[in-house]
Amino acid sequence: MRNTMNLEFASLSANESFARVTVAAFVSQLDPTMDELTEIKTVVSEAVTNSIIHGYNNEPEQKIYISCTLDDDVVELVIRDYGVGIENIDEAIQPLYTSKPELERSGMGFTIMENFMDKVEINSNTQEGTTVKLIKHFKKSKTLCN
Repeated sequence: MRNTMNLEFASLSANESFARVTVAAFVSQLDPTMDELTEIKTVVSEAVTNSIIHGYNNEPEQKIYISCTLDDDVVELVIRDYGVGIENIDEAIQPLYTSKPELERSGMGFTIMENFMDKVEINSNTQEGTTVKLIKHFKKSKTLCN
């Protein structure tokens, strides 16, 4: 079964939890384990927070876009902003790297995404924005028959 959801919301930090819960509710159709659901919620939080803080520099009148596609046991998430973009992706994905050390950011967002997802693709152009594509294969639930 293939199913798709699209979401658009203002780049307010209060909307990070809205995005996380909305995607989790949609993904719940696949009957994920609690660990799988927690991982999805965490990567959505990280990507949306990156868009708000780094992409838009906390400008609340910008938009963040999420597309979520379910295809059998695969979840594909695309999180997009049209902010400042990432100048050097290779540098940005390094553990502990942050472009905003004054905000006491941990610099672990992309590392967390890579650890929780099966595939992470980052496309970014300065002054055009960033798109993060995340793919996760869920384990098929086994039904027990008596």
